[in-house]
Amino acid sequence: MRRFLRSLLLSLALSPLATMALEPVNINTADAAALQQINGIGPSKANAIIEYRKANGPFATADDLVKVPGIGEKSLLALKPQITVGTATAAPATAAKGGGARAKK
Repeated sequence: MRRFLRSLLLSLALSPLATMALEPVNINTADAAALQQINGIGPSKANAIIEYRKANGPFATADDLVKVPGIGEKSLLALKPQITVGTATAAPATAAKGGGARAKK
């Protein structure tokens, strides 16, 4: 019975960590520490992602992650549920400008 209770307490104590893992990491904005929270991403891959981002701009889709040296199709399949690229911010700003111009006419 004590063993069961210890297991139950341990699982309850670790449950916030499990919840954090369910939140996808934005690979376009995450720093190295945040990227390393993704299962399968260590310090070297995190740095490679950041260097790729600096050289080529943001990732358009999660699939673009295979363009990073050291990340292949098999790795991408494991990483995809854990990552996001966020939403585009340029399109709404352009639409807002167009809408504002029409409203003045």
